[in-house]
Amino acid sequence: MFDNALLSLSHEQQQQAVEKIQVLMQRGMSSGEAIALVAKELREAHDNEKINSEKTKSAEK
Repeated sequence: MFDNALLSLSHEQQQQAVEKIQVLMQRGMSSGEAIALVAKELREAHDNEKINSEKTKSAEK
């Protein structure tokens, strides 16, 4: 499912995302596909960080 939640990204993270999108486009991917792919990867990374953080908190109890 598409999660349209907004992520707060640092300037560095934003720059990395832009660079990755540009590379994908240089390899022939459309801008829309590249943006969607990078956004999906960012959401997945965010979700994984959240899960790992919750596991760490529960392990500390």
